[in-house]
Amino acid sequence: MASSISPKQALSFTSSAQQRHQSRAIPREFHVRFPASASLPSSRCAVKSKAARLKVLAASAAKVMDQSPSKASPQAPTVVEVDLGNRSYPIYIGSGLLDRPDLLQRHIHGKRVLVVTNTRVAPLYLDKTISALTDGNPNVTVESVILPDGEQFKNMETLMKVFDKAIESRLDRRCTFVALGGGVIGDMCGYAAASYLRGVNFIQIPTTVMAQVDSSVGGKTGINHPLGKNMIGAFYQPQCVLIDTDTLNTLPDRELASGLAEVIKYGLIRDAEFFEWQEQNMPLLLAREPAAFTYAIKRSCENKAEVVSQDEKESGLRATLNLGHTFGHAVETGFGYGQWLHGEAVAAGTVMAVDVSRRLGWIDDSLVQRVQKILQQAKLPTSPPETMTVEMFKSIMAVDKKVADGKLRLILLKGPLGSCVFTGDYDQKALDETLRAFSKS
Repeated sequence: MASSISPKQALSFTSSAQQRHQSRAIPREFHVRFPASASLPSSRCAVKSKAARLKVLAASAAKVMDQSPSKASPQAPTVVEVDLGNRSYPIYIGSGLLDRPDLLQRHIHGKRVLVVTNTRVAPLYLDKTISALTDGNPNVTVESVILPDGEQFKNMETLMKVFDKAIESRLDRRCTFVALGGGVIGDMCGYAAASYLRGVNFIQIPTTVMAQVDSSVGGKTGINHPLGKNMIGAFYQPQCVLIDTDTLNTLPDRELASGLAEVIKYGLIRDAEFFEWQEQNMPLLLAREPAAFTYAIKRSCENKAEVVSQDEKESGLRATLNLGHTFGHAVETGFGYGQWLHGEAVAAGTVMAVDVSRRLGWIDDSLVQRVQKILQQAKLPTSPPETMTVEMFKSIMAVDKKVADGKLRLILLKGPLGSCVFTGDYDQKALDETLRAFSKS
């Protein structure tokens, strides 16, 4: 896909779930055995590209998901690979992975490590992470920097604390930065790693649903600017992503629900069967049922990994992962960073994007109702804060990263469940009507 897409051109992305339904259906009820294969088709995109195939390594989906939770071994993680040629890396998924030093240590190339975490996560998992990095490996020394917690601290001032620690510790180019925390920590640590000495190795250890299913995978790093979210950053891939699902045991309910917004997104834009599974199993996800959550994380990572493998730097296909984000980022910026969690803003933004799609006649009312219902089931908001105005939305969205040649391109649903478009070719009247319906004039 060329990066010079005209804002008037639309890229259409259609799920092939209907073709796969008979051969690989996802169970409607969780107690039914999971599918023997959960690998995704090599492409759902109408744009032709030479896409690298997604690889699922080590324990297969069948081996993991066909076992009862009591029989599943924490010593056998599921591994999904992000295929980027010589920059490919694994995503390890499983219970108790922070008790597996070999998984992390194989990705440490030098003798110095800097763990970047925050005030909430450090008391819970910093010591365990340091042990995983050093057990049986006395040549490695670990420094740490503990940042304040919250989206409102995802800025240049906080980022400088990471650089201060790295320089004071005299870390060299063979050092490794480790992001231990949620999406904010992952984004900032990754950007610090991309910038320090013009690039050092880094590892992601995400501890929130949001980070585990989305932000830790794919190499998007950066910080916010007062005028716009994630406006400063870089594409910079980690050496690995280690997802210890046990870290979700300490996650607050609100944070857990926030992450489910990204899980729901995958079903809407490209994986209809996964969306149907979520409709049946949302109560289990909210109850933190281990096997259900492991499956949801794995399936989400497979979707993200496939997209990133085909379109690493968001020239087209990867932009579809931002369903609802244009509206959601406007909420976060306008309402104040940290007031709403990212997933909460994305959920409200998804409803607004779906509303635009309906007004354009691209989807039917039944899909609108299903989106509303599943977001409500997930205990997520379905409308923006009352303080948001039409003018606030328009002014913030005007500097969105998806603007091209002055035209705001949107990710909208079009056609059956699992299909979407990334386009600037839509009736502006539909967008204006949606903004008026969801915010003050």
